[in-house]
Amino acid sequence: MQRCDYLLSQLDVLEAESIHIFREVAAEFERPVLLFSGGKDSIVMLRLAQKAFWPAPIPFPVMHVDTGHNFPEVIEFRDRRVGELGVRLIVSSVQDAIDSGRVVEQKGRRASRNRLQITPLLDAIEEHQFDAAFGGARRDEEKARAKERVVSFRDEFGQWDPKNQRPELWNLFNTKIVQGEHVRVFPLSNWTELDIWDYVRREELELPPIYFAHSRQVFERDGLLLDAETGFANRGDDEPEFAATVRYRTVGDASCTGAVKSNAVTLDEVIEEIAATRITERGQTRADDRTSEAAMEDRKKEGYF
Repeated sequence: MQRCDYLLSQLDVLEAESIHIFREVAAEFERPVLLFSGGKDSIVMLRLAQKAFWPAPIPFPVMHVDTGHNFPEVIEFRDRRVGELGVRLIVSSVQDAIDSGRVVEQKGRRASRNRLQITPLLDAIEEHQFDAAFGGARRDEEKARAKERVVSFRDEFGQWDPKNQRPELWNLFNTKIVQGEHVRVFPLSNWTELDIWDYVRREELELPPIYFAHSRQVFERDGLLLDAETGFANRGDDEPEFAATVRYRTVGDASCTGAVKSNAVTLDEVIEEIAATRITERGQTRADDRTSEAAMEDRKKEGYF
């Protein structure tokens, strides 16, 4: 009898796990939605969702909570990619929430709209009656996300209580909720930043160009290189702007997302750079996570991603 050995690569194992999560949630919940920002993690999620249901179309919409302070390159890519796939895009706007008085915009040099995403996100979940929202968080990113469940329970106020989460033994997920509650689902929980880039290379996925080295006007604050081109970051007179060759490890609100100096212009060069770094992407690039050790956990308890 001929013996066949089936050996899966690390990426194959991660892909299979994520596809299983997508299918499980689609089977158990009535109205899932995929949170799509146009960043590398949500791009990988979109590809995994494609594979999970192929040849059928993706059976749920995608949603972006738009701060109004996004990088133009990312918004252009978001709209084009969603159009190519024929997926329904829902945009929940922070600016609309500000105009309606639902949230108050921060003032001062360090003002950011990042935290203001919570209200429009929860409003959209309630309006569309979504009971599960796929997010691109990974456990290697930050301490609060390291203790996140794959299926993360949120109460009727959209809040996350780390002491009120369900055990996930043997990859069995408790999907039971009552009306008004919902869950956030993280198919990339066990992926690392390097896994994401390896998968992008393997699948030949297109990314927004700011993920690769380019010349940009920036200014320095607290060791971060913040964007000076869009005008969303409030630059002080004592913070001169200058040209630098940089790339972005993560793309979020332009007012608080820092660039890193880099000459990596190809996928192979970026992967080599990521493999050598010893600083997490959020630790190196996110000003809002430097306010305190518990900055991310505090936002999650309020309903953040």
